[in-house]
Amino acid sequence: MKGRLGTLTALYVTQYLGIGFITVGLTAILRDGGTSLDTLALLQVVGLIWPIKFLWAPILDRYGSRHRGHHRSWLLVLQAALVLALLALLPFTRPAEQLGPVVAICAAYVFFSATQDIAVDAVAVRLLTESARGVGNGIQVAASYLGNLLGGGACVLVYDRVGWVPAIGLLAALTTVGLLVVWRFREPTRTDRVPRVGAAYRALLSVFGQPGCRWWTFGVVPLVYVGAGMAYALVTPALVDAGWSLGRIGVVTGVVTSAPAIVAGLLAGFGIARLGRSWVLVAGGVTLGLSTVLLLPLMNGRAPLAGTVVALCCFLAAYTVANVVLYTVNMDYSRPDTGGTDFTVLSSFGLVCSFVASSVGLAAAERVGYAPVAVASIVLMAAGVVLGIAHQRRHRPRRLLVEAPDRRPAVGDVAPVG
Repeated sequence: MKGRLGTLTALYVTQYLGIGFITVGLTAILRDGGTSLDTLALLQVVGLIWPIKFLWAPILDRYGSRHRGHHRSWLLVLQAALVLALLALLPFTRPAEQLGPVVAICAAYVFFSATQDIAVDAVAVRLLTESARGVGNGIQVAASYLGNLLGGGACVLVYDRVGWVPAIGLLAALTTVGLLVVWRFREPTRTDRVPRVGAAYRALLSVFGQPGCRWWTFGVVPLVYVGAGMAYALVTPALVDAGWSLGRIGVVTGVVTSAPAIVAGLLAGFGIARLGRSWVLVAGGVTLGLSTVLLLPLMNGRAPLAGTVVALCCFLAAYTVANVVLYTVNMDYSRPDTGGTDFTVLSSFGLVCSFVASSVGLAAAERVGYAPVAVASIVLMAAGVVLGIAHQRRHRPRRLLVEAPDRRPAVGDVAPVG
């Protein structure tokens, strides 16, 4: 199991390296080169590829090489594509002056990364037992922060010190580690391949037919994500209004808060394995509520450095804990034969909720102020936690037969039942 978790860790981290660089690092580099904010906003649009990746997820569940491993064959191509996309950026040493091709390459990278995520999630669904699923998803969430920290932080420092080519070279080299991991990985032989692509696409809807899945996806997930997303959307504008410089905001929200989030993700994963999903959801929800209360001085225009940093670290760590639980239950509902499709469509709905929450939170704050929106977010998060606990009491995991490497059925992954 340690080897499997190591493989997933390497793939999840390298997946987010380029994403962190594009969304944080490249944005800073382009702004430093004189790119307008309107143009930078267009760069962020490429991130919308992630929420719609469920549209092609069934293709990965249906097609794959029997000889090289069903999803491993996809990962070999996609991980190599990530490296090549980064290497394609090397000639553009003045990205602000060559914006068109740079954005096109970034869009291709995000597409490859989103597709790679489908394949990695499908592998995780098949490899992780029910008891290891919390740890696996804790690693996934922590890896996203680590990848963003390296891609959006370390590579920018390299760029600032020695230039564009070494920074992109470092990104490509780190991403190549994931390619080496995939090359060594041996995926268990698959005997439950989806017979037709139409059947794979029907999984986009049939996943919600499982007992309790609609309750979880359309009840618990929106309440938690919208509540937390509304509160977090207020942070940056509130910091600006409180007089913080853009540089300080970037360092605190992009770097300083990432370290406790990484630790929280790992601890949440191990906590789920030992205590169960409900207890960790309670811990995350209570801490989210308390940390939002700690943010109320900021929402009222008072933002002392130490107190604000502590509040932000607590909030992001708590949000990470809740996120690990949500991902874990999403994986509970992901069936082995359509794992990539199931996990992707369930997680994509959460991403959509987060996008909606940001817009709703900012629009509401414009009318009633930051503090009332923050209080409303606490109520929504608390309702989500209560509903989540009720769901877990009613719909507990049941064991399914999952293929072992020698093609014999072995007790392994699970899915919820009523």
